[in-house]
Amino acid sequence: MVFKKVILTVLLFAFTTSLWTQVNDARTKMINPDMYELVNDWPNFPAGFVLGMPTGLGIDTDNNIVVFHRAGRPWSFPPPKEKIEKNTILTIDSRTGKILKAWGSNLFLMPHGLEVDKENNVWVTDCGLQQVLKFSPEGDLLMVLGEANVLGNDSNHFALPTDVAVAPDGSFYISDGYGNSRVLKFSKEGNFLFEWGKNGPDRLSNKGNKEGEFSTPHGIDLDKYGNVYVSDRENNRIQKFDSKGNFIAAWQNKITDQLYSVCVDNKNDRLFGIDFMVKNDSIAIGSDIFRFDLDLNLQVQFGRSGHYNGPITRYHDITIDKEGNIYVGDIEGNRIQKFRLKKSR
Repeated sequence: MVFKKVILTVLLFAFTTSLWTQVNDARTKMINPDMYELVNDWPNFPAGFVLGMPTGLGIDTDNNIVVFHRAGRPWSFPPPKEKIEKNTILTIDSRTGKILKAWGSNLFLMPHGLEVDKENNVWVTDCGLQQVLKFSPEGDLLMVLGEANVLGNDSNHFALPTDVAVAPDGSFYISDGYGNSRVLKFSKEGNFLFEWGKNGPDRLSNKGNKEGEFSTPHGIDLDKYGNVYVSDRENNRIQKFDSKGNFIAAWQNKITDQLYSVCVDNKNDRLFGIDFMVKNDSIAIGSDIFRFDLDLNLQVQFGRSGHYNGPITRYHDITIDKEGNIYVGDIEGNRIQKFRLKKSR
């Protein structure tokens, strides 16, 4: 009897030790959030320059940051009928923070999402025009989807489209958005292929919280394996799909209320996301930055919740450069922040 008790004690100790080891191993694999630090002297805008709400961010092939901002126009719906007179698209040197190029005046009503494809074409979504537009690197208009100023829920109309993601073969996905809560895929030539999510005559009937449904799909990006990641903002989660729109996995943010955007670092097979916390529908508490592997396992979290000494932020979009640095567009303070990887000591 004593022998059996000894054996059971040994087995229990071994099991407990094994479990503790697994927990510690998992913690060890978690990367210290302190590896990212805010770069306080970036960007380097000229005296007198005023940035509007930076709603869309992208990276070109020269590792420069491309920004879509509202140039002083506040969010409103319906938006003003007059197009923004100032330049709304900036190319910024990722190292120096200086503006290399500015264009986009008298083109947009309510800037939102931005994507730069492998040929440096710039894709944007305009929540006022109800359109998705593709421009050459020089700013020449190449493609327009959607009917200007007309909301709809078919393949030729959008309702406040939020973002776009372009695949290596030139096909692309649109998150649509505030009004329709769906994702659409188009061919390289702009021909409609298919969609998923919910669609209906009004915003409330468009929303859903089941797998493959959305409540404001707000940001979208692709990995090099063809998978699609969507920030399902009001459901406060990230959903992962294959290239046909089949659901693969989801990560649920249980801390706050809104998950704004996602970005894939295809060099390192990492996914980044950003959220926002507000108290009593009016008091901004701030945003967090998350880093995952491509299976949606959380690796790093910092910002509002800790390991950050900057101002209160409301991150709207996020992008990652070739060196692994993080860039976020803050629409609370109308600023772009850069976080760099700390060097190992």
